[in-house]
Amino acid sequence: MPLPAPLDNQKGAALITALMLTTLALVISTALIYSVLMGTHVSATQKRYRSVLAATQGGVEALGQEILPQLMLKTDAATLIATDLQSRFSNIGLQIGAVSVDCLTAKMNLPTGQWSSCSQANQTPYAWDHPDLVFTLKGTDANSGFTISTKIVDTVPGNSDRYAIDLLDQGSSVAGNEEGVHPVHIPALFSISVFGQRQDQTREKARLSVLYSY
Repeated sequence: MPLPAPLDNQKGAALITALMLTTLALVISTALIYSVLMGTHVSATQKRYRSVLAATQGGVEALGQEILPQLMLKTDAATLIATDLQSRFSNIGLQIGAVSVDCLTAKMNLPTGQWSSCSQANQTPYAWDHPDLVFTLKGTDANSGFTISTKIVDTVPGNSDRYAIDLLDQGSSVAGNEEGVHPVHIPALFSISVFGQRQDQTREKARLSVLYSY
């Protein structure tokens, strides 16, 4: 049986090669487009997270520098919650969360094991679950802000009163020595859970744990 004659026309092989190169170019282009889109998506996600994280950190500063000191300096918790605290911080819409006056007072003054006036939900470590205090911080968009929820989850009382301020010092002469013994001040320690979330985007949220001493 005679062997078939060799093919003189190479157009078929050239077509296959062209198709392979076209397919390879398409795959590379698709991969590049996907990479760019994913990079844009990740960048936008990180930007949103940085925004809500910054707002939550701002909430921590407001809580530690402004709100908690006022809460500590008050002796009548009921009067404080009903009038002074919420009116003083009305610009951020401060509200008492899902916590009773007795529970909040216990959290400020008693160790965690003695929070008998607090329900089980008030003692969970999650700020979004029955928070103690809730307020709003404005964002760059006037129509959208950040809701900050805070919750005391553990208290270790110190050895000083709630004021922790010595307003009067014992007098002594210029060359004299001050008499009396001053004990070492041990501040009260509060473990606080803070949760921040953009009001119009439930996916944008951040959670922080804070150790606050007073």
